[in-house]
Amino acid sequence: VQLQASGGGLVQAGGSLRLSCVASGRTFGGLVMGWFRQAPGEEREFIAGISRSGYNTYYADSVRGRFTISRDNAGNTVYLQMNNLKPEDTDVYYCAARIDYSENYFYTEARNYAYWGQGTLVTVSS
Repeated sequence: VQLQASGGGLVQAGGSLRLSCVASGRTFGGLVMGWFRQAPGEEREFIAGISRSGYNTYYADSVRGRFTISRDNAGNTVYLQMNNLKPEDTDVYYCAARIDYSENYFYTEARNYAYWGQGTLVTVSS
């Protein structure tokens, strides 16, 4: 599975960005997807997860109500819509994938994901 993330950039506090992650090499509908972020010297932090079906989603407390994860199985893409961005959201964002046989599971720990994108930098200025 190959993952290609895009959509990062520089935005002012209160602004919005939408990250995209395109998957290839595997039927996308068979993948549980997640978004994480990581600052230099820190552990990778779970942001949002979505089940294969897209029916179940879960968010970290720090982003719940501001970020929305969604997926387009026909387009092999998972999205992270980020609204009301704050300076503390500044980080490198990674999409992740896991082959799973359940349509409705999601995962919140990095160790549960086998495949990772290259990261896209989000910078929020105050």
